[in-house]
Amino acid sequence: MNLFAMMETSGGAMQAERLRAEVVATNMANAETTRTATGDVYRRQHVVFAANPGDPDFANTLSAASAGVSAGASSTAGSAASGSVMEDLTAATQPAPLPALLPMNMSGFLSGTATTAPGVHIAAVVQDSSPPLKRYDPGHPDAGADGYVSYPDINPLTEMVDLMGATRAYGLNSSAVQAEKGMISSALEIAKS
Repeated sequence: MNLFAMMETSGGAMQAERLRAEVVATNMANAETTRTATGDVYRRQHVVFAANPGDPDFANTLSAASAGVSAGASSTAGSAASGSVMEDLTAATQPAPLPALLPMNMSGFLSGTATTAPGVHIAAVVQDSSPPLKRYDPGHPDAGADGYVSYPDINPLTEMVDLMGATRAYGLNSSAVQAEKGMISSALEIAKS
């Protein structure tokens, strides 16, 4: 049994929540951006989480138990079915291309290859498809012929709720890591005596 698996899982979740907070901060910073480098209005970004594949032996045991097969017994039908489920899950959680706003050192984490512990990774950062908000401001340099300016559809309240959720999840995972460290220290103290 890996004593550090919980730390790896919580660490992966902390990295994912940190990136989620960065995306929210980017949204807040660009709430009034009417023109990006591409010449279009800024679009709100969303973070999509996906589960890491985890341990295939555990997944096979879980599949067999849910199918009514005992955990110790193996059947070819059960293993074939669980293999195809794992292949489907792996294919469904492959990361999509990510925009350039992500730090370069996060590429292994984003693809789910940085850790083998069960947990989460960022599958993609996607743009919101909602249409931009139109405001009448004929003096604005980006105003159209009708005098309306397109602004991103970003609600600061929604962004603050997302940021609070990311902060809370980060803090809870940090507490879990601290608790795990305490348990490991206690186990070492017991082993000494």
